[in-house]
Amino acid sequence: MYDEIKYWYLRDHKLFSVLSFSQIRQLCIITCFKKAKKGEIIYFSSTDVPRIFLLKTGNIKIVSLDEDGTETIKDIIQKGDLFGELDLVNDLNSNEHAVALTNEVSICSFLLSDFENLLLKNPNLAISYTKFVGLKMKKVKNNYSNLISKDARTRLIDFIKDWAEKEGLKKDNYYTIENYLTQADIAQVICTSRQTATQLLNDLEQEGLINYNRKELAIRDISKFR
Repeated sequence: MYDEIKYWYLRDHKLFSVLSFSQIRQLCIITCFKKAKKGEIIYFSSTDVPRIFLLKTGNIKIVSLDEDGTETIKDIIQKGDLFGELDLVNDLNSNEHAVALTNEVSICSFLLSDFENLLLKNPNLAISYTKFVGLKMKKVKNNYSNLISKDARTRLIDFIKDWAEKEGLKKDNYYTIENYLTQADIAQVICTSRQTATQLLNDLEQEGLINYNRKELAIRDISKFR
Protein backbone atom coordinates (compact mmCIF):
# COMPACT_ATOMS: atom_id res chain seq x y z
CA MET A 1 0.00 0.00 0.00
CA TYR A 2 2.82 2.40 0.90
CA ASP A 3 4.57 1.77 -2.44
CA GLU A 4 1.24 2.25 -4.24
CA ILE A 5 0.90 5.73 -2.73
CA LYS A 6 4.38 6.65 -3.96
CA TYR A 7 3.68 5.17 -7.39
CA TRP A 8 0.45 7.10 -8.00
CA TYR A 9 1.93 10.37 -6.83
CA LEU A 10 4.99 10.03 -9.04
CA ARG A 11 2.95 8.88 -12.02
CA ASP A 12 0.65 11.89 -11.74
CA HIS A 13 3.49 14.42 -11.41
CA LYS A 14 4.26 16.15 -14.70
CA LEU A 15 8.01 15.87 -14.16
CA PHE A 16 7.81 12.08 -14.43
CA SER A 17 5.23 11.89 -17.22
CA VAL A 18 8.04 10.94 -19.63
CA LEU A 19 8.76 7.71 -17.72
CA SER A 20 7.24 4.30 -18.42
CA PHE A 21 5.32 2.16 -15.91
CA SER A 22 8.39 0.07 -15.12
CA GLN A 23 10.65 3.12 -14.81
CA ILE A 24 8.31 4.71 -12.26
CA ARG A 25 8.21 1.41 -10.36
CA GLN A 26 12.00 1.52 -10.18
CA LEU A 27 11.83 5.14 -9.10
CA CYS A 28 9.62 4.15 -6.16
CA ILE A 29 12.48 2.04 -4.82
CA ILE A 30 14.74 5.07 -4.28
CA THR A 31 11.97 7.41 -3.13
CA CYS A 32 11.60 8.46 0.50
CA PHE A 33 8.13 9.53 1.63
CA LYS A 34 7.68 11.83 4.64
CA LYS A 35 4.91 13.72 6.44
CA ALA A 36 5.23 16.84 8.58
CA LYS A 37 3.07 19.07 10.76
CA LYS A 38 2.87 22.86 10.82
CA GLY A 39 6.08 24.41 12.17
CA GLU A 40 8.15 21.25 11.72
CA ILE A 41 11.55 21.66 10.07
CA ILE A 42 11.87 19.33 7.11
CA TYR A 43 15.56 19.69 6.31
CA PHE A 44 18.72 21.76 6.85
CA SER A 45 20.76 22.27 3.70
CA SER A 46 24.06 22.55 5.59
CA THR A 47 23.78 19.39 7.70
CA ASP A 48 21.35 16.94 6.07
CA VAL A 49 22.28 14.48 3.34
CA PRO A 50 21.66 16.39 0.05
CA ARG A 51 18.29 15.57 -1.50
CA ILE A 52 15.81 16.66 -4.15
CA PHE A 53 12.30 17.12 -2.73
CA LEU A 54 8.84 17.12 -4.31
CA LEU A 55 5.95 18.59 -2.34
CA LYS A 56 2.88 16.36 -2.55
CA THR A 57 0.46 18.18 -0.23
CA GLY A 58 0.52 21.28 1.95
CA ASN A 59 2.84 24.27 1.84
CA ILE A 60 6.32 25.00 3.13
CA LYS A 61 8.69 27.96 3.24
CA ILE A 62 12.39 28.00 2.42
CA VAL A 63 14.19 30.13 5.00
CA SER A 64 17.79 31.35 4.93
CA LEU A 65 19.82 32.65 7.87
CA ASP A 66 22.47 35.34 7.62
CA GLU A 67 25.53 35.63 9.86
CA ASP A 68 23.49 37.54 12.47
CA GLY A 69 20.84 34.83 12.60
CA THR A 70 18.23 36.96 10.79
CA GLU A 71 15.70 34.88 8.87
CA THR A 72 14.63 35.62 5.31
CA ILE A 73 11.97 33.71 3.38
CA LYS A 74 13.46 32.84 0.00
CA ASP A 75 10.47 30.98 -1.41
CA ILE A 76 7.01 29.65 -0.67
CA ILE A 77 6.72 26.08 -1.94
CA GLN A 78 3.33 24.93 -3.18
CA LYS A 79 1.88 21.58 -4.22
CA GLY A 80 3.91 19.96 -7.00
CA ASP A 81 6.96 22.22 -6.53
CA LEU A 82 10.56 21.03 -6.36
CA PHE A 83 13.01 22.19 -3.71
CA GLY A 84 16.35 21.16 -2.20
CA GLU A 85 19.61 20.87 -4.14
CA LEU A 86 18.02 21.77 -7.48
CA ASP A 87 21.32 22.73 -9.12
CA LEU A 88 22.53 19.16 -8.36
CA VAL A 89 25.43 20.57 -6.31
CA ASN A 90 25.86 19.99 -2.59
CA ASP A 91 26.52 23.52 -1.29
CA LEU A 92 28.02 23.06 2.18
CA ASN A 93 28.04 26.84 2.71
CA SER A 94 24.30 27.17 2.22
CA ASN A 95 22.36 27.95 5.38
CA GLU A 96 18.78 27.21 4.38
CA HIS A 97 16.04 25.13 5.92
CA ALA A 98 12.49 24.19 4.99
CA VAL A 99 9.59 24.65 7.42
CA ALA A 100 6.05 23.28 7.11
CA LEU A 101 3.51 26.12 6.90
CA THR A 102 0.41 23.93 7.01
CA ASN A 103 -0.70 20.70 8.61
CA GLU A 104 -0.62 17.44 6.68
CA VAL A 105 2.46 18.31 4.64
CA SER A 106 3.74 15.31 2.66
CA ILE A 107 6.84 15.13 0.50
CA CYS A 108 8.74 12.70 -1.69
CA SER A 109 12.51 12.94 -1.84
CA PHE A 110 15.52 11.37 -3.53
CA LEU A 111 19.15 11.30 -2.52
CA LEU A 112 21.04 13.71 -4.78
CA SER A 113 23.36 10.89 -5.94
CA ASP A 114 20.42 8.61 -6.80
CA PHE A 115 18.62 11.37 -8.68
CA GLU A 116 21.75 12.20 -10.71
CA ASN A 117 22.04 8.53 -11.74
CA LEU A 118 18.37 8.52 -12.70
CA LEU A 119 18.87 11.56 -14.96
CA LEU A 120 21.89 9.93 -16.62
CA LYS A 121 19.86 6.83 -17.44
CA ASN A 122 16.81 8.75 -18.69
CA PRO A 123 17.63 11.61 -21.11
CA ASN A 124 13.94 12.52 -21.50
CA LEU A 125 13.64 12.93 -17.75
CA ALA A 126 16.81 15.07 -17.75
CA ILE A 127 15.21 17.39 -20.34
CA SER A 128 11.97 17.51 -18.34
CA TYR A 129 13.90 18.33 -15.16
CA THR A 130 15.89 21.07 -16.91
CA LYS A 131 12.66 22.72 -18.05
CA PHE A 132 11.15 22.40 -14.58
CA VAL A 133 14.16 24.03 -12.91
CA GLY A 134 14.34 26.65 -15.66
CA LEU A 135 10.82 27.81 -14.83
CA LYS A 136 11.78 28.15 -11.15
CA MET A 137 14.87 30.18 -12.07
CA LYS A 138 12.70 32.42 -14.25
CA LYS A 139 10.43 32.99 -11.26
CA VAL A 140 13.44 33.99 -9.12
CA LYS A 141 14.59 36.39 -11.85
CA ASN A 142 11.13 37.95 -12.11
CA ASN A 143 10.95 38.36 -8.33
CA TYR A 144 14.30 40.16 -8.35
CA SER A 145 13.17 42.40 -11.21
CA ASN A 146 9.95 43.24 -9.36
CA LEU A 147 11.91 44.12 -6.23
CA ILE A 148 13.90 46.70 -8.18
CA SER A 149 11.15 48.14 -10.37
CA LYS A 150 7.96 48.00 -8.26
CA ASP A 151 6.90 49.60 -5.00
CA ALA A 152 5.82 47.56 -1.95
CA ARG A 153 2.07 47.94 -2.62
CA THR A 154 2.41 46.66 -6.18
CA ARG A 155 4.59 43.76 -5.03
CA LEU A 156 1.97 42.83 -2.42
CA ILE A 157 -0.88 42.95 -4.95
CA ASP A 158 1.12 40.87 -7.45
CA PHE A 159 1.92 38.31 -4.75
CA ILE A 160 -1.71 38.01 -3.63
CA LYS A 161 -2.91 37.66 -7.24
CA ASP A 162 -0.38 34.92 -7.92
CA TRP A 163 -1.32 33.18 -4.66
CA ALA A 164 -5.02 33.34 -5.57
CA GLU A 165 -4.48 31.96 -9.07
CA LYS A 166 -2.45 29.02 -7.74
CA GLU A 167 -4.40 28.10 -4.61
CA GLY A 168 -7.53 30.22 -4.38
CA LEU A 169 -11.14 29.11 -4.75
CA LYS A 170 -12.80 31.12 -7.50
CA LYS A 171 -16.41 32.18 -7.89
CA ASP A 172 -16.77 34.65 -10.75
CA ASN A 173 -14.24 37.38 -9.89
CA TYR A 174 -14.25 36.55 -6.17
CA TYR A 175 -11.30 34.53 -4.79
CA THR A 176 -10.80 33.05 -1.35
CA ILE A 177 -7.44 31.74 -0.14
CA GLU A 178 -6.70 29.70 2.96
CA ASN A 179 -4.29 31.95 4.81
CA TYR A 180 -1.30 30.02 6.18
CA LEU A 181 1.08 33.03 6.18
CA THR A 182 1.61 35.50 9.01
CA GLN A 183 2.00 39.19 8.29
CA ALA A 184 5.71 38.76 9.02
CA ASP A 185 5.88 35.99 6.40
CA ILE A 186 4.16 38.17 3.80
CA ALA A 187 6.50 41.05 4.63
CA GLN A 188 9.54 38.86 4.00
CA VAL A 189 8.12 37.50 0.74
CA ILE A 190 7.61 41.01 -0.67
CA CYS A 191 10.83 42.31 0.92
CA THR A 192 9.47 44.98 3.19
CA SER A 193 9.01 45.53 6.94
CA ARG A 194 6.24 43.87 8.91
CA GLN A 195 4.83 47.30 9.77
CA THR A 196 4.65 48.25 6.10
CA ALA A 197 3.02 44.96 5.14
CA THR A 198 0.44 45.35 7.91
CA GLN A 199 -0.37 48.89 6.81
CA LEU A 200 -0.70 47.87 3.16
CA LEU A 201 -3.04 44.99 4.03
CA ASN A 202 -5.13 47.37 6.13
CA ASP A 203 -5.22 49.88 3.27
CA LEU A 204 -6.40 47.25 0.78
CA GLU A 205 -9.12 46.15 3.18
CA GLN A 206 -10.28 49.72 3.87
CA GLU A 207 -10.45 50.32 0.11
CA GLY A 208 -12.81 47.36 -0.19
CA LEU A 209 -10.42 45.30 -2.29
CA ILE A 210 -9.80 42.41 0.14
CA ASN A 211 -11.06 40.76 3.30
CA TYR A 212 -8.19 39.60 5.47
CA ASN A 213 -7.85 37.65 8.70
CA ARG A 214 -5.61 34.96 10.14
CA LYS A 215 -7.55 32.12 8.49
CA GLU A 216 -8.58 33.55 5.13
CA LEU A 217 -7.74 36.16 2.54
CA ALA A 218 -10.41 37.07 -0.01
CA ILE A 219 -10.15 39.21 -3.14
CA ARG A 220 -13.57 40.79 -3.64
CA ASP A 221 -13.17 41.47 -7.36
CA ILE A 222 -9.89 40.47 -9.01
CA SER A 223 -10.68 42.65 -12.06
CA LYS A 224 -10.46 45.72 -9.79
CA PHE A 225 -7.56 44.45 -7.67
CA ARG A 226 -4.71 46.73 -8.64
